[in-house]
Amino acid sequence: LLESELFGHEKGSFTGAHRRKPGKFELAHRGTFLLDEIGEMPLGLQAKLLHVLQDGQFFRVGGSEVITSDARLIAATNKNLLSVMATGFFREDLFYRLNVVTVQLPPLRDRKDAIPLLIEHFLDMYNRQYGKDLKQLSPRTVEIFHSYHWPGNVRELENMVKRMVVLGSETTVLEEIAHRSASAASTAGANGPLDLEALGVDWSDAKGVDLKAIAKRAAQIAEKRVIERVLDQTRWNRKEAAERLQISYKALLYKMKDNGLSQAG
Repeated sequence: LLESELFGHEKGSFTGAHRRKPGKFELAHRGTFLLDEIGEMPLGLQAKLLHVLQDGQFFRVGGSEVITSDARLIAATNKNLLSVMATGFFREDLFYRLNVVTVQLPPLRDRKDAIPLLIEHFLDMYNRQYGKDLKQLSPRTVEIFHSYHWPGNVRELENMVKRMVVLGSETTVLEEIAHRSASAASTAGANGPLDLEALGVDWSDAKGVDLKAIAKRAAQIAEKRVIERVLDQTRWNRKEAAERLQISYKALLYKMKDNGLSQAG
């Protein structure tokens, strides 16, 4: 439970709570802690977080003792919180409470000069962790890394370097990059601007243009593109894709069938 992780819990407060456990706020008293992916936090927990940030006080889950904490919170997200706020999934008051100092970190594709340093760091870290001795990547691999678009940012780079260290080979990772690049190229046309003719617009029809029908068709095309993009990002993990799309797993399967989407295709 995220609430338990943040605020702690008392013994017996829920199944598996065999002892009292302090939460992150309690442990970080007069210190600092990082709360990652805050854009994914449920609305109910957002309200409790706002209360703690305002008053510096909270209860452990299942507890009645008021706990005081003076902790500095650093929140991180890969989402545009203003856009999420507009959809009603992020509290406006919490956003402005958090938005004191903002640091914008560009995606890796916009700061590729950092790639060599990151490669060196991850090679050193995973060589020590796994007892390997992959001292450096080949110039060809580094060149491919510079031309790759890195949809998964630094974490994707880290995982690729880790895989190379563990396997002792660059081949598997390079084949994966080649496959992804080919897939992106083949769908580039499908991700372009909407073609009005493809939407069934007949400009020669004297009766006029059926705007409702065209809007419905455009929505269908947009839905298919978004689902396909998210499936690609999750490597066709349907459960994860459904969570990202904020729909049920069953609804995703229905929409995939309705849009003619299958991994083989």
